[in-house]
Amino acid sequence: MPRLSSLPLCRQELVLIVITMFWGGTFPIIHYTLTLCGPFFFVGCRFLLAALALGICFRKTLREAAPHDILAGAVIGIIAFTGYFLQTYGLQTISSSRSAFLTALYVPLVPIMQWLFLRRPPSLMNWIGVCCAFAGLLLMAGPGNADASFGRGEAATLCGAVVFAGEIIAIGFFAGRVQLQCVTFTQVLVAGLLSLCLMVPANESIPDATLVPSLALAAGLGLATALIQLAMNWAQRSVSPTRATLIYASEPVWGGFFGRLAGDRLPLPALLGAAFIVTGVLISEWKRKK
Repeated sequence: MPRLSSLPLCRQELVLIVITMFWGGTFPIIHYTLTLCGPFFFVGCRFLLAALALGICFRKTLREAAPHDILAGAVIGIIAFTGYFLQTYGLQTISSSRSAFLTALYVPLVPIMQWLFLRRPPSLMNWIGVCCAFAGLLLMAGPGNADASFGRGEAATLCGAVVFAGEIIAIGFFAGRVQLQCVTFTQVLVAGLLSLCLMVPANESIPDATLVPSLALAAGLGLATALIQLAMNWAQRSVSPTRATLIYASEPVWGGFFGRLAGDRLPLPALLGAAFIVTGVLISEWKRKK
């Protein structure tokens, strides 16, 4: 067997690849879980269990949390909850493959939102990537696609992608000025509590017959969320944001792959649109040489 040092990828990049594969695999899992329980209950349990795991790991660090750490975590947590809820809500009515590719639109949207909120103008490659991704979106939702009626599931997922782009902007805004562990813990705690609290006005009930399997799946994804966050923080100390984003760009590909194993069958126009979205994601992160 070849030694790890002889491989073209370092171990941190291999860890990010495994994380991205897992992300892609969660789309069919969430799609199935939503047949057992409602979106608020699932998102709430998932993030509260992640907060429990992070609280145990960082219990000493959390005692030193400053007010601005808690504030930053609360802001990011509200944004993260909104994005995950919209994605989860959309998965109730659309396939996991379509959700994966539509969610990937957050990558080319980030430069546009940086321009709007942080006054950082996008590069030429950013604009090309956005146009390419938009063309893919039109193909996935075009009249030639037999399964492309752009309903509430697609609209919610697309709005979720916009929110995820906003989450990245918020994280970048607070980065370097806060304690990472405290912000991460507060983020998932706020997202979980907010989700469970909104079950009441949404008239969403706790599942009865499917409570045990729903909690088991939420617990598995919650613990995985905590572990993944720790692994990402470790890996991205030595992997550049651009290279990490290029690795993350394969998430919808894995989502489509696992979705196909789960029975999803995207028609040809949708597959072509998915290819355009992935191409746009890659182009948007391509740095031109001077």
